[in-house]
Amino acid sequence: MQSKSGNATGRTSDTAAFEADVRRAVESGHDVQEMVRQLTVQMISKHSLDIESVRQIASAALHGAREGTEKAFSQSAAQLDATRARLGQAVAGLDAALAQVAEASKLALQEVVGRAQTFSREDLTRARADLESLEAMFVETLQNSAAGAKDAAGKILADLAEHSRIHGSAVGRQLQETLGDLTQQIGQVGRSQLEAGLHLAQAGTDLFRQIAAGALGGLADRVKPEPPQDKDS
Repeated sequence: MQSKSGNATGRTSDTAAFEADVRRAVESGHDVQEMVRQLTVQMISKHSLDIESVRQIASAALHGAREGTEKAFSQSAAQLDATRARLGQAVAGLDAALAQVAEASKLALQEVVGRAQTFSREDLTRARADLESLEAMFVETLQNSAAGAKDAAGKILADLAEHSRIHGSAVGRQLQETLGDLTQQIGQVGRSQLEAGLHLAQAGTDLFRQIAAGALGGLADRVKPEPPQDKDS
């Protein structure tokens, strides 16, 4: 059995490799949004699906994206527009990955309900609260990353965070559908299920992590992103 220190070392190594992959994707400038989405989904699928874990992965993605813009910013002011676009695409890729997390949670919930597994109202309410925090976490992580960058990248990230806060995000739009389904499930939980439901509160484990566990392995394949729109349309 691997020790906690071993797990921590492995997690640190994974995070460093993930940041480097995101940095290279942004530096390349090729299909940045899709590359960051794929890398983020793969990273999330390797770890426990809880809010703090996802927050750390989102922060690492933004750190890698910022590092990927450093050379461009230092070359010339003419690179600013292109770099702004790349950073925006990286943030959009992260946003899309988080939307997939919300969708995967909904699919997993549908599966366990389909297998006649029941959850208590407390379990479902806890899951809804965890999911509800995803969009706020996304915007907060953007703001924190912006605050940590004292260069043009910081200003761009701050603008993107403000835009997401005002106009919404892909994860926020997906959550509207997901939370609607979850609220319906909560409403269907009868009094008799309050005691008979599947309780998952022990050892700090929440339902959000559990209902999505079955979807994590195939997260990248099960929920396909919307095809990119034709720029000329």
